[in-house]
Amino acid sequence: MQENEGAVLTPWRENLLLLTELQEASMKWDFVLVCDLETDNLRLDHKRRMFLSELEMKRFKIKKIQDKKKAFYGINAPPDIFQKYVRLLKNPDKGVAHRNQDDQVSVTTRIRIVDFILNRIEINSDNKPEMLRDLIKQKVFETAFPLHDLKDELGKNLKKKWARWRDVLYTQPIPEIRDYFGEKVALYFAWLGWYTIMLLPAALVGVIVFLYGLVHFHSSQISKEICEANTTIMCPLCDQKCPYWQLSDTCTYAKVTHLFDNEGTVFFAIFMALWATVFLEVWKRQRAKDVFWWNLYSWDEVEEELALELINDPDCTPQKYEHSYLHSTLVLLGVASMIAILIGIAQSIVIYRVVMTVFFLKSDSEFFRERANTVAVLTGAVVHYLTIVIMTKMNRLVALYLSTLEKPRTFTERENNFTVKVFTFQFFTHFSSLIYVAFFLGRINGRPGNYVRIAGQWRLEECHPSGCITDLFIQMAVIMVLKQTLSNFVEFLTPYVKHKCRTFRDKPKKDRVHTSEAILEQCKEDWKRNYRLNEVNVFSLFDEFLEMVIQYSFTTIFVAAFPLAPLLAFINNVIEIRLDAIKMVRLQRRMVPRKANDIGIWLQVLEGIGVLAVICNGLVIAITSDFIPRLVYKYAYGPCAQGNNTNLDCLTGYINHSLSVFHIQDFERHTHASTLPQFQNVVDCRYRDYRNSDDYSFSVEFWHIFAARLAFVILFEHVAVCIKFIAAWFVPDIPQSVKNKDLDDKQKELLDHLSVIDHSIQV
Repeated sequence: MQENEGAVLTPWRENLLLLTELQEASMKWDFVLVCDLETDNLRLDHKRRMFLSELEMKRFKIKKIQDKKKAFYGINAPPDIFQKYVRLLKNPDKGVAHRNQDDQVSVTTRIRIVDFILNRIEINSDNKPEMLRDLIKQKVFETAFPLHDLKDELGKNLKKKWARWRDVLYTQPIPEIRDYFGEKVALYFAWLGWYTIMLLPAALVGVIVFLYGLVHFHSSQISKEICEANTTIMCPLCDQKCPYWQLSDTCTYAKVTHLFDNEGTVFFAIFMALWATVFLEVWKRQRAKDVFWWNLYSWDEVEEELALELINDPDCTPQKYEHSYLHSTLVLLGVASMIAILIGIAQSIVIYRVVMTVFFLKSDSEFFRERANTVAVLTGAVVHYLTIVIMTKMNRLVALYLSTLEKPRTFTERENNFTVKVFTFQFFTHFSSLIYVAFFLGRINGRPGNYVRIAGQWRLEECHPSGCITDLFIQMAVIMVLKQTLSNFVEFLTPYVKHKCRTFRDKPKKDRVHTSEAILEQCKEDWKRNYRLNEVNVFSLFDEFLEMVIQYSFTTIFVAAFPLAPLLAFINNVIEIRLDAIKMVRLQRRMVPRKANDIGIWLQVLEGIGVLAVICNGLVIAITSDFIPRLVYKYAYGPCAQGNNTNLDCLTGYINHSLSVFHIQDFERHTHASTLPQFQNVVDCRYRDYRNSDDYSFSVEFWHIFAARLAFVILFEHVAVCIKFIAAWFVPDIPQSVKNKDLDDKQKELLDHLSVIDHSIQV
């Protein structure tokens, strides 16, 4: 078999109608295979010829074009493949606007079918069957990809009206995206668009809650008491060289805390629980409309994959469903082990903050000594972000290996298994440290004279007297800002620079050539232009979904501590839509289209996040926030208790009430406070807790507040869950118009069948 440049290879060459220049110019190449001639040898060349021969036996047309050290093989599928597809599945592309009138299939379907066949062809070499993915690993082929078609009307419209930064505020052309990239990509952008639109009211309410705290920045009674507490002496924050300090030194910190821990926090948490439910219900309705008009309402992936297997090989034996209890046990142990490792990493971040707090407290710099806890939390958040970046890659590798053990039958089943595992790992990577800050920081550290220590040396962190919610806010703000700036910057800049470098190294020559050579040169340049684009993998769209779902988790789960999270998410998503569009159209090779009628298991993940958000926000308000202790003091211990009418603020005296007294003679032996001149005669110091001053046992107020917190969590979660269920019932998943139209279509189809039956009976 001789491979000449520009020649069509086929074992039936003598019976083949030679292509004219016009025919060759109009031919659409479905796929391109590329091989690197620098790494080529006889063994690799033999395998390549075997693979191309298998394609020829299926009557694929193959065109070879050689350019310097690369060889490109254009693949064109025979029309009978698509005719079989149309007849077996009863013309599934009849709702697609841009489809070939000859074979009645869309370009996306054509690419998907060819990709399926290419990845099912086996060659027997080295006494074992090998597929295309094996040949790519062995460097028989360097890569395989479908071609962008940005010169036709559809591609031009997407490039000029969608994949541009200037169109950042315009609506997305979802039907055109579907016709060019397939249903799965179109559903991703449709979901992302709805998510972004729905973030707007959440962002507005979050800003209002934040402004409410800002308006009361200087008027909060608690902040006033802290700022005026010049005589309240606090216990040292470490064991060695740390002085006693005045509570008024933390005046600014107390005011900042009130921005995020105020009366609007409870309302916003309930609002976001309702928002999450309404968002998902509205999305389900929009998805139902889209897939119905796309003729995918009752699409069956298993049926389509089985049809493609039969088209490729009528004698094939379909892969059966498999399940192994041994493999399931191994997967479960693997997931549990990975979660334990991720929790261990979170605990190492806790240790880092404890050590750094002591380090800054002992610093010679007054700036770091006064802000030791805040600086430790800030640097800890940066370290947390770095662990997220590193562990993301590790999580993918482990999840992919565990998913392979389960032996999924279909691509969707494999993707669902992979999705659940990666999201679980990523959730613990992102939120383990936040969970510690929200629910354990300052609550398991003990008390003066009996501190809980790491390795018997370093004391665990304490909360500020005004509460722990600011620590949670700092942690969330740093991670969200870094992820939405650095991560997006790298996500866009990396493929952009790579593409520009490849383009610069391989600038096309613009020489005048004859007509026949011009067709060949144009084809070669088109293939090379696609080759220079960045490679996409089978999980490229998965990465985009994962990024957005993690962001959705930040926006809902701990939103009570960070009311500005929806605003940051909204701004990020407006940019993210165009960033993803530019990447897919201008910087990356064309993604193999996937058919789908929903966003898959991501919907169940989002619903799970919604339930978790109700639980976590209830716990944040009850445990992390000082909302409950303030409420108990206001109605049980404060000046307004038992209905007393006074001219005082009902929270007057709250700070003194929330601080316990410690006698300094009861310090542990290795605690040596650095005594400043103004603290020479200190006998007692104060610390944040509800304990008796004689034996340091929990006071009656502690148990009163504990019971109130428990009651609030139960009440809040039941109310929020009821609201979610009512909202889910009130907004139907499928619009009545879609149900009625589907009913009419089924009636029409049955009437057509009935008329055929009646006609056959009469005849």
